[in-house]
Amino acid sequence: MTTHDYATYIAGLPKVLAGAACLFRDARGRVLLVEPNYREGWTLPGGTIESADGESPRQAARRESAEEIGLDLEPGRLLAVDWTRGAARPPIVAYVYDGGVLDEERLKAVRLQEEELLSWKLVEPAEIDRYLLGALRARVRAALDVLESGTGAVELEDGRPVG
Repeated sequence: MTTHDYATYIAGLPKVLAGAACLFRDARGRVLLVEPNYREGWTLPGGTIESADGESPRQAARRESAEEIGLDLEPGRLLAVDWTRGAARPPIVAYVYDGGVLDEERLKAVRLQEEELLSWKLVEPAEIDRYLLGALRARVRAALDVLESGTGAVELEDGRPVG
């Protein structure tokens, strides 16, 4: 196969988008959510994996958290991977990492990326459904369940556990 044939082959393969986020909590167990200015609902700090530049999901979660909330922290363990279908886009593979428990000093250091975000807040796990929409709501709930149970990462499809 020539270089041109290989490039043509790769260009013709199905596409998938990929994103990564960190689930940060405070000492009381509240979840840090951010409010984007480009769509409805709240979300976790995170975003697109720059895979064309060789970025891994873990690297993206760290970079996006640093960009969005000003905290450059190594993500903890993988909590969830979600294959999420969409009507007007290719599927998204979303990785959720444990961002850890933020102390008062780190919470005071949060600085929003004002180009993309309107605000941030700490939300009780019982209140998550008021802020998160669709598969994201189920993904965050599944990640919280992994943290609570101490089990390994969960595989999801559209926010629901597989199997």
